[in-house]
Amino acid sequence: MRIRRITADERLTLAFPLQAYAFDRSPTTAEDEERRRRYLPYQTGNTTLVAMVGEQPQAVASAIPMRQHVRGAVLSMAGIAGVATHPLARRRGHIRALMIQLLHESRDAGHLVSALHPFRPSFYARFGYVGLPQAKRVTIAPADLAPLFGSELPGEVRLERIKEGYAAYRALTERLLGERHGLALFPEYRAVAVRDGDQHWLATARVDGELVAAALYAIREHGGDLAADEFLYTTPLGRALLLQYLGRHVDQVARVVLTVAPDEMPELWLTDLPMATEVRTSFPHSPAPMARVLSVPGLAGIDVGPGVATVEVVDDPLLEGSHLLDGTTGKLEVAAPSGAAPAARLTAAGLSALVYGVLDPTELVVRGLGEVPPDAAAQLAALFDRRVPFVLTNF
Repeated sequence: MRIRRITADERLTLAFPLQAYAFDRSPTTAEDEERRRRYLPYQTGNTTLVAMVGEQPQAVASAIPMRQHVRGAVLSMAGIAGVATHPLARRRGHIRALMIQLLHESRDAGHLVSALHPFRPSFYARFGYVGLPQAKRVTIAPADLAPLFGSELPGEVRLERIKEGYAAYRALTERLLGERHGLALFPEYRAVAVRDGDQHWLATARVDGELVAAALYAIREHGGDLAADEFLYTTPLGRALLLQYLGRHVDQVARVVLTVAPDEMPELWLTDLPMATEVRTSFPHSPAPMARVLSVPGLAGIDVGPGVATVEVVDDPLLEGSHLLDGTTGKLEVAAPSGAAPAARLTAAGLSALVYGVLDPTELVVRGLGEVPPDAAAQLAALFDRRVPFVLTNF
């Protein structure tokens, strides 16, 4: 087996057939083939590796150059996607070889972190990834938003097709990228797919001319669901304006279904609001995201607390080694180890869990992700407080 980095045009013959078999209806039709051909421009900057035996592709994996907010800093991120294997070539180590090379190439290209949506979390845990919270789905009957109709809210709501409103939508997501821990954005060449496909409505709320909220949604049938895959806002007023607008669909749809951040509390949006909040994970249909760190020195400058500790990362070729992590200034400094600092031994997933804020140091021991003595646990807890990352993009 040899690994090839393929060109854009080669994706049609070497990558897409494997990915189509794994993720689409199968066998494919001529219409499916044409749809994939039209999709090529949205993959121009991806890195795609294919495992070849002779001239036959056996497995494929891609990395999308993205950006992600991690503790106050926007870092270059490799979004792993399209990981697939021919059914007769599975369980032969092809994906493992592809992932190892893809992660090394991503780190060498300057990506500091990586994220993905796994078909099976335990598989990607072997590559240093740790689980992140799943977004919530909120279901509300439009009639139950009626109390908002009595409020004269300052501001306005506009409705347009995403093709017309894309620039405003992209500007809002760029703003939130600078504010929201865990948020990840596609590169522009990939992000415009939602604009060009033009399969969504865009409702935006503005106050004094400033865009403060947006809902990207579709209605599939009369009497069905109004499904907003993205419900974003910067202020409670922006959220209320959009909810008021969505309530006006009372005689058109049965339910409003919103995708919101994992730490959202929709039960507090209104008094006496009947609603259902669901966090669902299943494999392979609805996996929670995972992420990992690709470079410890690359984390320098993220927001941390006033702790100081040495971490030795083990069993990971990308991060293996010891680093002094110093948060005295409020920004992480990474230096050579000091014998005076409390020390801990962590796996790559253990360190990633601390950086993303999803586990505390004592949980790492329980999960088998590190050896953390009490003095080191106290310092690491001071460095990395618990946070709730919101990985918006489903790549």
